[in-house]
Amino acid sequence: VSDRLNLPSVLVLNSCGITCAGDENEIAAFCAHVSELDLSDNKLEDWHEVSKIVSNVPHLEFLNLSSNPLSLSVLERRCAGSFAGVRKLVLNNSKASWETVHTILQELPDLEELFLCLNDYETVSCSPVCCQSLKLLHITDNNLQDWTEIRKLGIMFPSLDTLILANNNLTTIEESEDSLARLFPNLRSINLHKSGLHCWEDIDKLNSFPKLEEVKLLGIPLLQSYTTEERRKLLIARLPSIIKLNGSIVADGEREDSERFFIRYYMEFPEEEVPFRYHELVTKYGKLEPLAVVDLRPQSSVKVEVHFQDKVEEMSIRLDQTVAELKKHLKTVVQLSTSNMLLFYLDQEAPFGPEEMKYSSRALHSYGIRDGDKIYVEPRMK
Repeated sequence: VSDRLNLPSVLVLNSCGITCAGDENEIAAFCAHVSELDLSDNKLEDWHEVSKIVSNVPHLEFLNLSSNPLSLSVLERRCAGSFAGVRKLVLNNSKASWETVHTILQELPDLEELFLCLNDYETVSCSPVCCQSLKLLHITDNNLQDWTEIRKLGIMFPSLDTLILANNNLTTIEESEDSLARLFPNLRSINLHKSGLHCWEDIDKLNSFPKLEEVKLLGIPLLQSYTTEERRKLLIARLPSIIKLNGSIVADGEREDSERFFIRYYMEFPEEEVPFRYHELVTKYGKLEPLAVVDLRPQSSVKVEVHFQDKVEEMSIRLDQTVAELKKHLKTVVQLSTSNMLLFYLDQEAPFGPEEMKYSSRALHSYGIRDGDKIYVEPRMK
């Protein structure tokens, strides 16, 4: 019977108006098997109440406290100790202070993922203790504009694998290449969507992260003036270690195409404006010839021979018109009414002979008419 009372391992209690823990014995009785607990968008405003809940969920690994008004509550270390087994903690829109975050970090030795979005952070306060276990930090939609704040994250989280900084107005990466490598030695993925980056030198600095292989860079000022194709190819060419860009795999063929595109893109630039990467790629591929410009737009008109009885007249016809419109155009040439006119089209390379143009509403371009082709006009037999 007791097994039936146990709640499932994933328990979602978001938006339930919860203000306090309630009976701790009941929590312990019902939540023995709960490993994921979502308490987001409730009215918990005291960390002590949160601690009462968590301390009675012995197998808890994931805790979501987003959008609870916890900003004014101080998290004491003895309360934070009840979180010790949590591996993933979500504090989005909780306005949790950095002091609270530091207390959590000191008491959660196995914390791997931390979500601190929408907390109005303008600065980062360094923790007195490094958190070696953290692999993923999601800190989007704050106002971290200055790189001096971001670098503190590298100091606090030396094992960081994934850093998601989207929707922060980070304007530049002010750090030497050597220092970047030391700050984020294990960073594999970075998301800078909608940051304020506006120069290519900042993109080049991403190459300083020794393990970086995935980058997200949509919606940044630097790329606004480029076409979609240019953005992707120029980024791929500048980031030689990246295997995934903006969520899409960079295949070997795409990388080579992008690097060749990069060479051709910069080949006409003044020497002082050519990036160093250009010279690296010229060493790899050699100096390339500019691509021939091919106009792939369909022809708007062609010159054809119009045959009627013994007469042949060369005419220029518009391909955007229909068969019916062509007949009207030919009325004065062949002295036949449109209703008494049959048209046949002969492709000069086709082996099958003339094709009757029997559908009045069909556009001429759909026949694939080219210069030099022939159109035969015959009177309709009564």
